[in-house]
Amino acid sequence: MWSRRYGSDVLADGQSGRLGRRRAQREVPEIEAERGLVVEDSEGRFCGAVVGYEKGVVTLEDRHGKRRVFPLAPAAFLLDGQPVTLIPPTPRGGSGGASGGASARARTASGSVAPPPSRAKVARESRIYVEGKHDAELVEKIWGDDLRDVGVVVEYLGGIDDLPAIVTTFAPAPGRRLGVLVDHLVAGSKESRIAAGVRSPDVLIVGHPFIDIWAAVRPAAVGITSWPEVPRGQPWKEGVLRALGWPPEVPAGWQRILRSVTSYADLEPELLGRVEELIDFVTGPGND
Repeated sequence: MWSRRYGSDVLADGQSGRLGRRRAQREVPEIEAERGLVVEDSEGRFCGAVVGYEKGVVTLEDRHGKRRVFPLAPAAFLLDGQPVTLIPPTPRGGSGGASGGASARARTASGSVAPPPSRAKVARESRIYVEGKHDAELVEKIWGDDLRDVGVVVEYLGGIDDLPAIVTTFAPAPGRRLGVLVDHLVAGSKESRIAAGVRSPDVLIVGHPFIDIWAAVRPAAVGITSWPEVPRGQPWKEGVLRALGWPPEVPAGWQRILRSVTSYADLEPELLGRVEELIDFVTGPGND
């Protein structure tokens, strides 16, 4: 199963991208992203109430308690069926309002309400595979608490070439789903061709558009203005370290980046949406 949401979210250089630009050029009202405001994303695929705002992204929660994180892009939402642009809410003083009540409850790094302490859960049969060691460590840091709460185990996928054999060995079936997060899954790539060869209603393969998971971390979180451009043919990580003037050791560089990530707001929306989509897929109805 392919993520139908992936193409329009990331590979927006085609018709959907042009449509988005035309929408952005319209005169649309600006609405503050106040807690409790109910809106729908512009593609009509998710409707929920605003439950959080941080660093240019807004979190919506639907009536089933599912959450999605969206960037505050122009004309990216519908209010009563009409396009609107959500803008940062006006800060409010005092002890009331958004600072009290449910918003004061402890939250996980992904922005979810932290569950009360409980016994360790029995792992589900469904699994999530993540390509790359750094990718897996980042998923653990942000979504680890959520995954443990729902009993989902994350496995390390050494490389996309291993995917067909892993799917065959895993033997996906209803109640035994497999979700896969792939690096740099873009049209025409080797990754996309291998992923296209894996066809099963119980397998969902999604990917982010970044050349490396490092670039899925917002530059501001690391204290830089942008990720450096590395010439083609040069190792990307090593090129980034040279351009930033950091020590040349890749493991040390990654740990520096990983330490800078403290919550979902430090990650790009293109990665946030894909991981949450995988979690929903492997924990949906019939996957208990």
